[in-house]
Amino acid sequence: MANSNTPDIIYTKVDEAPELASASLLPIVKTFAAAAGVSVGTRDISLAGRIIATFPEGLSEDQRQSDDLAALGELVKTPTANVIKLPNISASVPQLEEAVAELQAKGYNIPSYPADPQTDAEKDIRARFDAIKGSAVNPVLREGNSDRRAAKAVKAYAQSNPHRMGKWASDSKTHVSTMGANDFFSNEKSATLPAAATARIELVEADGTTTVLKDGVSYPAGTVVDATFMSVKALSAFLAAQITEAKEQGVLFSLHMKATMMKVSDPIIFGYAVRAFLAPVFDQYAGELAAAGANPNAGLGSLLEAVESAPKAAEITAAIEAALKDGPPMYMVNSDKGITNLHVPSDVIIDASMPALIRAGGKGWGPDGNEADAKCVIPDSSYAPVYAASIADCKANGALDVATAGTVQNVGLMAQKAEEYGSHPTTFEAPADGVIRMVLDNGDVLHEHTVEKGDIWRSASTRQAPIEDWVQLAIDRQALEGCEAIFWLDENRAHDAELLKYVRPLLEKAGVADKFQIMTPEAATVQSFATIRAGKNSIAITGNVLRDYLTDLFPILELGTSAKMLSIVKLMQGGGLFETGAGGSAPKHVEQLHGENHLRWDSLGEFCALGESLKFLGQTRDNPKALVLGEAVDAATQGILDNDKSPGRKVGQPDNRDSHYFFARYWAEALAAQSDDAELAAHFAPIASALAEAEAEITADLAAPQGKPADTGGYYRNDDAKTAAVMRPSKALNDIIG
Repeated sequence: MANSNTPDIIYTKVDEAPELASASLLPIVKTFAAAAGVSVGTRDISLAGRIIATFPEGLSEDQRQSDDLAALGELVKTPTANVIKLPNISASVPQLEEAVAELQAKGYNIPSYPADPQTDAEKDIRARFDAIKGSAVNPVLREGNSDRRAAKAVKAYAQSNPHRMGKWASDSKTHVSTMGANDFFSNEKSATLPAAATARIELVEADGTTTVLKDGVSYPAGTVVDATFMSVKALSAFLAAQITEAKEQGVLFSLHMKATMMKVSDPIIFGYAVRAFLAPVFDQYAGELAAAGANPNAGLGSLLEAVESAPKAAEITAAIEAALKDGPPMYMVNSDKGITNLHVPSDVIIDASMPALIRAGGKGWGPDGNEADAKCVIPDSSYAPVYAASIADCKANGALDVATAGTVQNVGLMAQKAEEYGSHPTTFEAPADGVIRMVLDNGDVLHEHTVEKGDIWRSASTRQAPIEDWVQLAIDRQALEGCEAIFWLDENRAHDAELLKYVRPLLEKAGVADKFQIMTPEAATVQSFATIRAGKNSIAITGNVLRDYLTDLFPILELGTSAKMLSIVKLMQGGGLFETGAGGSAPKHVEQLHGENHLRWDSLGEFCALGESLKFLGQTRDNPKALVLGEAVDAATQGILDNDKSPGRKVGQPDNRDSHYFFARYWAEALAAQSDDAELAAHFAPIASALAEAEAEITADLAAPQGKPADTGGYYRNDDAKTAAVMRPSKALNDIIG
C-alpha cells in the first residue's frame, strides 16, 4: 500500500448508471480482492460530492466531506497510484442547478448557482461553481497520456455477434455544415516558448483602455501555447443560413457541440443557435426575455421555464411555438416528450451524437417520431471534416461491416491538461471591441487578435513532457501491434505545426519515422476507414479533443458502444489510471431503472479496467496473487462474452445485476481452476460451486423486482441503503459474496 490511508486500488464514486452499477459490482470486487491481500477503497468525484466538498461552510459536520478530487489529483502524480475511473458527469449549467436543487431538498445548505452575479459574494460563489462544471475531473486525474483500444475478446465478440447498423443510401441528404472561416480553426495562432514564462491576457480598446482578463498564467519552457477566437457575427450569420438551408433541403436541423468539456465556449455557441432558431421571438421580446431571466445558453428548456413567469407568458410562448413550427424540423432527443436538440446543452454531445447518427445510416429522430436525414451543424471547423469524411465514406461504401471490420486504436495526447480548451479559465467573451493579446512577463506579445464585443476568445497549452511521452507511447504501441500508425496532424494548422516540430525529430531519433504516417484529420479519416474496411488495424495518434471524439466514433461503429473500450492511462510518474469507457447514455439508463427497475448499463468496460488494474498492481507491487486475480478477470470477461451474459435492453431480460452475478461466478471458477496459486484455488473452489448451485435462486431473485418502479433515494445523490436494496436484491448472492 502507498501509505496507511491509501488503499491499493482506488475505485471512483461517480454518477448516474455507472454509480448504480457500482452498488452491485463493488462488493464483489472487494471480496475477491481481499483474498489476494488487495484493499479496494473509494473516492467521491461525483458531481454532488464535488459540490458538497466545495461549499462546506453551511453544512453540518456529518454532511461535510473531503475534497477527494484534489486528493486523487495528488495521488496520480505518484508512482504508486492505481485508480479505476468510471465515467462521471461533466456538468452543464442545467445539470449543476438540478444537482444543487436536489441537495438543498435533502437538507444541504448549498448556495444556488448565481446566473448573473452582482455582489462580491455572488461572484465568489459563481467562481467556485465554475470550477466544478464542465470537464473538471479529467484534467485533474489525467497525469498521463491515453491508450485506448478494444480488448481482443470484445472485438472478437462484436465480429461474431454484429450489432445493428442502419442502411446508408448513396443519395442520403445527411451532411455536415461548418463555418470554415472566422472560427476557432481559422483564427488559431500557436508558438512554442523557448523559456519558462508568465503571461497576462488583456483587452486593449481603441482608446487605449486596457482590461486585464487573466493574469499570472505560467508556462514551463517548451510549452506550446495557442490562442484563437470565433467571430459571433460570423457565427450568427452561419447559423441563420443553416436553419434556412435545412428547411429548404427538407432535412432535420441538428447542432452537435461539446458543451461539457468546452464548458465556457460551447454553451455560448449553443445560446446563439437558440437565438437563431427563435430569431423573431428575440427580435420582438428581447426585453421581456431578459427581465424573466431567460438565458438561451442554458437551452430552450430553461428558456421556456423562465417565460412561464413573464407578464406576457402566453404571448411569448405562442411566439416560440410559431417560430419552432416555421423553422425546419429539429433533431430530437426524445420525440415522445418533445425534447429537442436545443433543449439542454448537455443532451447532444458531439462525440456520442455524431457516431450514433452515422451508425444509424445517417438518420436522426424527427419531431414526428420518424427517422430522417439531417443537417449536422458543427460550427467550428477544427474537426468537422472528420465527421464529413466519415459520412462521405458511408455514402460511397455503405455501412461498416462489423463482422469483418478491423479496428482503430487511439494513442491520445492529454496529460497535464494538454489542449484543454474550455476547461481552463482562459476563455472569454470579449467585453468590448479591441485587441485581445497575451503579453509575456518580459513584455513580448505572444499572440494577439482583433475582436469585436461578444467574440469568443480562448487559449490552451500543451507542455513538452506530455508531448514527448505521447510520442514514445505511440512508438511503443506501434511496435507491439505492427500495424498502420497515423499522426492525425495538419501541418497547415498553427497548433499542429508546433507539435510536428517535436514529433518528427523524436521519430527520427528513435529510427522509426518510416513506421508512421502524418495526415490531416480528414485524410486520416479516409485512410482509416479504408484500412478497417479491409479488415486491418490502424492506430490513430491524436491530440486531446480528437482523442475524445475518435474513441467514441470508431468504437460505436465497431462495437456498438464506446463503454466497452479498454482505456489505460500510463501516468507519467509510473502509476496507472484505468478508465472504463464513456457514460453518454447513462441518463437514459437511470430513467429506465427508476421507471422499470431494469438497468441495461454494461459493465464490460469496468471488467476490462479491473483486470488491467490488478495485473498492474501485481507487477508493480510484487504481488503474484493480484496477478492471478487479474488474469482470472480476463477469463471471466471472456465468459461473459462467450455465454452472452451482457445486459439486455428490455424489462424481463437479464440486466446489469445478472451480468455481475455471472462475472462473479466465472471469476471464481477461473480462480478455482488455475494452478499458479493453490491457496487462491482452494479459497475460491467452494465459492464457485455455491454460485453455480444457486443460479436458479439468484436469477429469480434478480428478475423478481423488474417491471416496477425503483427508488434509489435520488438522482445526483442516491441514498446508500435504498440503492443497495435495489442493486443487491438477491439474498442468496449476497450471502455467498458477503
